[in-house]
Amino acid sequence: MIYLDHSATTPIHNDVLEAMQPYLTKYFANAASSHHQLGLESKVAVDQARNKIADLIGSDDPESILFTSGTTESNNFVLKNFNGKTDHIITQKTEHASVLDTIKYLKTIGVNVTCLDVDEFGFVNPIDLKNALTPQTKLVSIMYANNEIGTIQNIRELSKVAHQQKGICFHTDAAQAVGKIPVNILADDIDFMSFSAHKIYGPKGIGALYIGKRVRKSSLVPLIHGGGHEFGLRSGTLNVAGIVGFAKALQICEESKNLEGKRQSEMRDGFIKDITNSVKHVSLNGHPERRLPNNINLSFDGVDSGELMSHLPEYALSSGSACSSATTEPSYVIKALGKTNSQAKSSIRISLGYSTQKSELKKISTDLEKAIGKLRENSLEYEMLLKRHKTT
Repeated sequence: MIYLDHSATTPIHNDVLEAMQPYLTKYFANAASSHHQLGLESKVAVDQARNKIADLIGSDDPESILFTSGTTESNNFVLKNFNGKTDHIITQKTEHASVLDTIKYLKTIGVNVTCLDVDEFGFVNPIDLKNALTPQTKLVSIMYANNEIGTIQNIRELSKVAHQQKGICFHTDAAQAVGKIPVNILADDIDFMSFSAHKIYGPKGIGALYIGKRVRKSSLVPLIHGGGHEFGLRSGTLNVAGIVGFAKALQICEESKNLEGKRQSEMRDGFIKDITNSVKHVSLNGHPERRLPNNINLSFDGVDSGELMSHLPEYALSSGSACSSATTEPSYVIKALGKTNSQAKSSIRISLGYSTQKSELKKISTDLEKAIGKLRENSLEYEMLLKRHKTT
């Protein structure tokens, strides 16, 4: 199978696995048991990884990094700390489900929430954000780069708008951005940032939350109590091997980011050009340029994405977010761009990675063209589309 679903998860890098191995076998002790040598080895490994991760995202404070199980937990932790009935939270309609579902819960307990519209490319308008601010606004949460359509928000400008009003914290879900594009939390003036290892060739089950100096840790309510681990905010035995792997994966991605990003961008753009030249009635979702280097999201009129993928069993693809794959509803992200239900149901996401080769994209381009042609032969919807085009 040709794997083209790197936005859902990535294979673990060999160097990451090698870095983790000693902490799964020889240095297996609890990092909290630093009163003996084996425990101290684990603690030192965690401290070194925390330092490295902080440095790689632009933080000058290792204690700004809180280890979690992943971005979903990090997002929940931030949002659920703004749960007062006098609090006002602002987010936007194309956020990941871990933000939007948490927002739904907060609304049931009386939290005031504003969910901003996006434009046809998925961008939040800074003027809309400014107009949505109220004296009660405590948190703005805007995703750095979208997991389905790849659009990269202007986070620096949006955080600047939010911070024009005193007392507002700015949070971003950067799971798809960290390790792929330049991210600097100090320059971007971010207060909270969520990210994960498994999106950048690290292990699953380990993530982080950056907490900036503007935030008083003592004011935060722990998501997990019991033991006082992670500065008293996230109790539980630390996943030492996962933390070591996380740091190694981020280091590898940061060191190769420019060259690999250029390679993937060129393959991405070449594929989009090929497929739009060979297939009629296809549209790109997300911004054509300001998008993640590995993201391709296309809608094929008159074709159901589920049926299309069933005709391409050799490829690992996606019709949207991996976290929303259990639902048969059209992608809410595509619909938020102003696309129809039909266009949302016809969208597929192809996400590239280190192992992706031009020859693989050439092959899927040919196979996609054949599969779409076959499906459209029996598509009443596509037949009606053609008739509409003839009469206009």
